[in-house]
Amino acid sequence: MSTKKIPISVAHGDGIGPEIMDATLHILEEAGANLEIHKVEIGEKVYLKGFPTGIEPQTWDTIRKTRAFLKAPITTPQGGGFKSLNVTIRTSLGLYANVRPCVAYPPFIHTKHPLMDLVIVRENEEDLYAGIEYRQTPEVCSSLKLISRPGCEKIVRYAFEYARHHGRKKVTCFTKDNIMKFSDGLFHKVFEEIALEYPEIINEHWIVDIGAAKLADTPEAFDVLVMPNLYGDILSDVAAQISGSVGIGGSANIGSHGAMFEAIHGSAPRRAGQNLANPSGLLLAAVMMLSYLDHGDIAARIHNAWLATIEEGIHTYDIYKEGKSIVKVGTREFAEAIVKNLGNKPTKLKPVSYETHTKIATIDNKPPSKEKRTLVGTDVFLYNHESAQKFIEHLTHLKTSALHLKMISNRGVRIWPDGMPETSCIDQWRCRFMHKQKDHPVTQHEIITTLQELSNVGCDIIKTENLYMFDNMHAFSSAQG
Repeated sequence: MSTKKIPISVAHGDGIGPEIMDATLHILEEAGANLEIHKVEIGEKVYLKGFPTGIEPQTWDTIRKTRAFLKAPITTPQGGGFKSLNVTIRTSLGLYANVRPCVAYPPFIHTKHPLMDLVIVRENEEDLYAGIEYRQTPEVCSSLKLISRPGCEKIVRYAFEYARHHGRKKVTCFTKDNIMKFSDGLFHKVFEEIALEYPEIINEHWIVDIGAAKLADTPEAFDVLVMPNLYGDILSDVAAQISGSVGIGGSANIGSHGAMFEAIHGSAPRRAGQNLANPSGLLLAAVMMLSYLDHGDIAARIHNAWLATIEEGIHTYDIYKEGKSIVKVGTREFAEAIVKNLGNKPTKLKPVSYETHTKIATIDNKPPSKEKRTLVGTDVFLYNHESAQKFIEHLTHLKTSALHLKMISNRGVRIWPDGMPETSCIDQWRCRFMHKQKDHPVTQHEIITTLQELSNVGCDIIKTENLYMFDNMHAFSSAQG
């Protein structure tokens, strides 16, 4: 191993962050981790200085020049105008893969699932976490769910490569493509395409709701799971908690040009400054960081010391349980117990070893699609607070010269033609305009003319979504929804 120190960026964060980071850095230092620490300030204090992303411009330079970023939890101030710093860092630095191992440690940490040992690989750059939101009417707010083929290909391939590198036998995909047929449907489709390239690895797909139920009830049925951003965020917290505690969950955020490591839990300001917090999540994230930095020997030394400490029943309050634990300790005392166990291995739990790390490279995405793309209409979203009956009468009596009204829906339910009088409506309406002939191509000019005619008669246009066909297949939801 090189004697040259490896530069990493370190953020102590907010709430319990400084306490668990101090404990983690103390253990790393005592274990002989050859690191050059570059401290950066992010989070609540920076938000309150007037930086809406929680990070100052010069801080980016420090993070980008170091080999990895070890980050404690941060607090986002209440109120509007503050964007999630975690999302900002992940997306800005291209950290597309969020890797969250969830392992049970029976009988030393209480769990109902003693055989649980899985890894959730969460897409990290898109989905609803893109944060593109609008309040469009007095009654309606909307968020855009973005799922792209390049994003899907990167994360699905990473999940299979992770399984191959770590000797895992199965990769499971969770989506809700029975409802979101285009966005989640694309994720599922890409999963099935890439799975064919890994015939030695079992692959399966679950609808996310029943999959989540199975995960909560029988987590030992899963090995590596891959899923879009929102599902991955929620279910990795669930998985960590049922393995024993969210407090022991660490995570890696991996990109093509860098990585960030963090606990999966938040800053828990109610517990701050009391020497109570469990540093295990951040410590195990630091272990993942050391493996990433090709310090597998130090990673194993720390991880085995942590396992030995857990075996001894030395536990923080969140995992302490009468009859299973021996002594309840604080943050600092727990760290010192781990330091004393450096060089020791567990005797009942399985010791760990970290071979020389092989970085999972991003394999180039497929070339852009050459499908024929045809514009066939537009959905115009209008604001109107009249009753459904009055709105329908108003719209259907309009005469538009370029395109023709084909359908009106409200919250995805068709109300004209052939609507139901019982349908409950809000003040946002979707009006579909197309050519008289089915699937006949239309022009941008025809769409603009239609919008101008709607505006001329006082229609309040919120937004439009153009309707396309790809290779003569509809690429938009039907008139029913």
